[in-house]
Amino acid sequence: MGEVSNRLPTPPSPPAAARPPGRLARDVALALLTVVAGLLAMGVVAGLGLWAAGAADLPGGAGAFVAVLAAVVVMAAGGQVGLAGDAGDLAGTQAELTAMPLTVTLVGALVTGFCFLRPLRHHAVARTRDLLSLAVPTVLIWLIALAGLSALARHDFPLSIGGGSSQDTGGLGDLFSELLDAVNPSVGFRTDLGPTLFYGLLWILGVLLVALLVSRRTPLPTRLVRHHAAVRPAASAMLLLVLAYVVIGLVIGVVVAATKGHVPQTLAVLLLGLPNVSWLALGVGIGGSWEGRVDGPFGLPMPQILDDVLRGGNGGKDLSTVDLSSLASYDARAWWLLPIAAVLVLAAAFVAAVRSPARTRLWQHSVHLGVAFALTMLVITPLTLVEARFGLSILGIGELESLGGEVVLRPDLWRTVGLALLWGLVAGFLGGLLASPVRRRGEVDAPLTKS
Repeated sequence: MGEVSNRLPTPPSPPAAARPPGRLARDVALALLTVVAGLLAMGVVAGLGLWAAGAADLPGGAGAFVAVLAAVVVMAAGGQVGLAGDAGDLAGTQAELTAMPLTVTLVGALVTGFCFLRPLRHHAVARTRDLLSLAVPTVLIWLIALAGLSALARHDFPLSIGGGSSQDTGGLGDLFSELLDAVNPSVGFRTDLGPTLFYGLLWILGVLLVALLVSRRTPLPTRLVRHHAAVRPAASAMLLLVLAYVVIGLVIGVVVAATKGHVPQTLAVLLLGLPNVSWLALGVGIGGSWEGRVDGPFGLPMPQILDDVLRGGNGGKDLSTVDLSSLASYDARAWWLLPIAAVLVLAAAFVAAVRSPARTRLWQHSVHLGVAFALTMLVITPLTLVEARFGLSILGIGELESLGGEVVLRPDLWRTVGLALLWGLVAGFLGGLLASPVRRRGEVDAPLTKS
């Protein structure tokens, strides 16, 4: 007879895709915490910025402030908020707004990315399944939260033309004022839910992807480990570069607020649109350009020199080019943007080279930084786009200039990206040379030989 084994039969292992209920609940809780922390940080920064800008005094009280706050957060996450006017059959309104409050965007991205990566740092190796178990609920909860904010981001404000229209409408202003008062004209904003969810999806996916690329401590899945040396040093250096520009802009803004007054207005710009200015300075510093105009009583809540350039094209009627030469024509200190860009881009190249393995060759440093810098500008340059228009016409016979205006600022994307590629190639090569005497990861001492 054959021997009978005393060992108990081994239970079948669960399928690879199965997740223990406790682990699944933990991942969902971590995803919820990530989304709440990101949105809370965005809400705090946006709320402080709006308060500094005077939004607390808007007609409608707390309800109006909450609606505007929700709209700013939605816009910061890539959502679309449209303007709409209602003046009955006597008047027509045209309104458009495309802009991102990039301070709110940046803070939300940093907090969300940090919270997403923190649970993964305890893993020796990050499996693809572990990443997806955190990423999928994070994305779904983010979209649900964004849809809820979109429902709050809607409000109407009464529109009053006051006494300023009599001059603009050839003496008929009093009649037009009475007609408009009779139909209770208003202007408001609404969220376009479909595009908001689509761009919000791109936003959260981009934040999670960039967080994985720039993190030096979070493990990658096995299949991606071989790309670590080529991607992460340059990606993390680019993050340091764009953050350095924001920090420099913050210091300048604080100094301006402390020495030249206008503290609330300056704080509003810092809390809502600091990267809008800082990253434009980076693009202009490397030779990039923007074009636009400012026409009417409205303007950009940004440095006066930028507003002056945009109003310089036939009084704002024609497009003006924003580059080093046009800015320097109003203020010669704008030329400092060139050496500042040279120093900071070279510093980023040096950091990337030091963090790269010692076996990396000079041409590889050059290619890595060139591609990374070009991709960075490809991402951040379109975010500086600003398009805002508002007009009110009476009986279709012309606009009231006191209530109409246009602000446009569009980047020359491919020129800026192309120059970033060239700058990155040169800076990457020089950074590799500067880093060659520095001891780097992957270097070992030569073994001792017996005499």
